[in-house]
Amino acid sequence: MTITRRIALGAIAGAAAFASVATTATADTVRLRFHTFYGTEIDPIAKKFRDTVKEASDGTLRIQYFRGGELVASDQFADAVSKGTVDIVHGTGGYWSGQIDIGNLEAGLPGAWTSVEEAKEFFNSEPINGMLTQAYSEAGTVYLGKGYGHNYDILTKEPITSLEDLKTRKIRATSNVAKVLSAFDIPTVYLPAQELYIGMSTGVIDGAIYGGPVEYEQLKLHETATHYTYMNMLMPGWTETFLANPATWEKLSDEHKAILNDAIAQFAEDIHQWLADGNSGVAEGTFEYATLPEADSKALTEASQAVWAEEAGRSDRNKAFVDALIANAKAKGRL
Repeated sequence: MTITRRIALGAIAGAAAFASVATTATADTVRLRFHTFYGTEIDPIAKKFRDTVKEASDGTLRIQYFRGGELVASDQFADAVSKGTVDIVHGTGGYWSGQIDIGNLEAGLPGAWTSVEEAKEFFNSEPINGMLTQAYSEAGTVYLGKGYGHNYDILTKEPITSLEDLKTRKIRATSNVAKVLSAFDIPTVYLPAQELYIGMSTGVIDGAIYGGPVEYEQLKLHETATHYTYMNMLMPGWTETFLANPATWEKLSDEHKAILNDAIAQFAEDIHQWLADGNSGVAEGTFEYATLPEADSKALTEASQAVWAEEAGRSDRNKAFVDALIANAKAKGRL
């Protein structure tokens, strides 16, 4: 499998393509255009999803499924679903953070949660669910629910036993993570995924924070670095979001809505399990595993507060979301 979730692929179809796959409603069948940001790697999961919807509805509800980039670029998902270009999208909030204030927050900030169970508990709480529902409604969409990614840790050429070890190494990191690492005087640089192998093999970088073992293996980074260290900074490393077009959703029967909600929840869980199986299935000996000291992981959460505060300043809703993150981190003993 090849994971493409972090690359917002370009759209490859024009207006004619949209017209040819327009939502079709007959006396017997409703067809919905469903667009994900994943590529062919989850095709078996997608087939199960489509089959489940078809069977549960006795064929009266069908899914027209589009992979990343096939109709709409991933970073245009929120706009596309609000306009009805597609009926349901499956993306991650970071793609549309410039359009919707809460996007970066709900996608996952450094230090926000450290287990899937914690993330689910947080997002399933009434206040957070209400914030997401309101935010996406204001953006002209219907919030349908969440999906959860998996590991997001550091791979380095040399073993690390603490954050102190990283001060003499250059680490690839995204902007928010880089801001956190800067608090520890750890040098960072950003490189896209396709450049990580060359960067690591030539010494441009000494390590990378990108994903889990299976993703590093897929990029063949184990040929250049073998030390995988759990940071306990963000697990799952990202969350996924499902949005629907309001007009499309309103026209559906209660039965069809229930079928879709159940099928989407299972689709999300199947993807999460696929990611988990992929990480646990990496061959023994591919990487050497270690874990940062608990004190360092706690320090990362504390250093993340500057990033949280920056996001909180974007809106009153973001501040309420960050206040909830702080309360949760305190309850878990990380702050």
